[in-house]
Amino acid sequence: MKGFLNHCKNNIFRGILAMIPVALSIFAILFIYNVIDKRAVELIGKHIGFRVPGLGICLLILCFYFIGLVASNVVGKRLISFVEKILDRIPIIKTTYQVGKQVANTFSLHDRQVIKKAVLIDFFTSNVWVVGFIMGNVIDKKTGTKLCKIFIPTVPNPTSGFLAVIKEEQTIDPKWTIEEATKMVISGGIIGPDMIN
Repeated sequence: MKGFLNHCKNNIFRGILAMIPVALSIFAILFIYNVIDKRAVELIGKHIGFRVPGLGICLLILCFYFIGLVASNVVGKRLISFVEKILDRIPIIKTTYQVGKQVANTFSLHDRQVIKKAVLIDFFTSNVWVVGFIMGNVIDKKTGTKLCKIFIPTVPNPTSGFLAVIKEEQTIDPKWTIEEATKMVISGGIIGPDMIN
């Protein structure tokens, strides 16, 4: 009975950790949407005499666009750095923010198309396969062999890890998308594909 309770407790805790990035994203979007929809849209509606359908969504997208502009310049980066220093001093908020930041950093790599493919490699010891991401290729001048540059992320922080340069035939292609493999790493295996194709 005690073993079953520990099993349930551990899996509930893992489930909560896995849901933190999703909950953060949903909360942020809902908060911004509610602020815009309830205040800005109503204010505009009062001036023009009627509500414009879809105006809240358009303003939300515009808001994200300007946040993206601010975040990509020097002043915005300094502001984000200042906020991070404050959040680092609040225990629970610090952990939640770091998880969300790691997820954002990981998925921003996908936007830049840095990661080519998700693979499995026999890295630490024989018959123990780890998730890796092919970042590119290099050619061995002596043999003419094409080698893969593979980033092996650590769990649950995929922004740090190891870099291995190995032959392509030393990898297994599980036919997972980059997103599926990333979810598996971030969640510690809780979320992700349950089959190697």
